[in-house]
Amino acid sequence: MRLTTFTDYGLRVLMRLADEPDRTITTEEIAEEHGISRNHLVKVVRDLAEAGFVRTRRGGGGGMQLARPAGDITIGEVVRWLEARHALVECFRADGGNCILNPGCRLKSRLRRAEEAFLADLDRSTLAECAGTKTGTSPRVAKRTRRTKVTEDC
Repeated sequence: MRLTTFTDYGLRVLMRLADEPDRTITTEEIAEEHGISRNHLVKVVRDLAEAGFVRTRRGGGGGMQLARPAGDITIGEVVRWLEARHALVECFRADGGNCILNPGCRLKSRLRRAEEAFLADLDRSTLAECAGTKTGTSPRVAKRTRRTKVTEDC
């Protein structure tokens, strides 16, 4: 399964916020840390806020924080939300796409099961589990100090 860059950025934002749940973090700060366009990240954050994953505050002292505890947010629910507009294959689109093999296609059910298994596995991991390393050092700090060997599942 391949996730969009949009989803990748969304997961990065959430993991960064989970690293410091009591701190308000700006879009600019995350964009700079990850080398991501601020304008693109604003769209990602807007989607995350719409889904209720983050809460945002504009103006001086503004920024964002997780709207729910990181342990209550599964990676699967985040991926489902951010990937909702992007069907795995054309025939999975809400309008059915332009698949000329329907209704006789035997591949569709196998792909659907694979997608469901992928998401079910992601449902078993929470944002809290994926945000930091086993040593308690966040991936952001590990990168900064060149300790990049991470052996976790997330």
